[in-house]
Amino acid sequence: MSKARFRAAVESGEVKVLAPSPEFLREAREFSRAVGDSESVSQVDLQLVALALELRSMGYQPIIATDDYAIQNVADQAGIDYASLATLGITHRLYWVLYCPACHRRYPPDCKLRFCRVCGAELRRRPSRRVPARGAAE
Repeated sequence: MSKARFRAAVESGEVKVLAPSPEFLREAREFSRAVGDSESVSQVDLQLVALALELRSMGYQPIIATDDYAIQNVADQAGIDYASLATLGITHRLYWVLYCPACHRRYPPDCKLRFCRVCGAELRRRPSRRVPARGAAE
């Protein structure tokens, strides 16, 4: 959609530009931490999930249209419907963990370290648990 058409749609009330409240942004952050995707999703991604949570609390049934697996993972954890556009989407919700490939020490997924405190090897990310996804919206 061109900028002019978008602006016209906003001015006519056809399109509404909304921002989530801080309460729902905190909730979205907690869902992203729960699955270990807090380092994978951007602030805008979190705002999108937060807005969907807020709209759901108002009685709407929001659907997030995205091919981003991290957003789908967080949306699935939050119980929000999502739809893939060009990919098949997630089949399992993944819970991520950071680990050291050398000494096998595990770190929380939102850990800011890049290197192992014990041996100095670069940390890697892997799924620690898989749960069948609720499924994408049809």
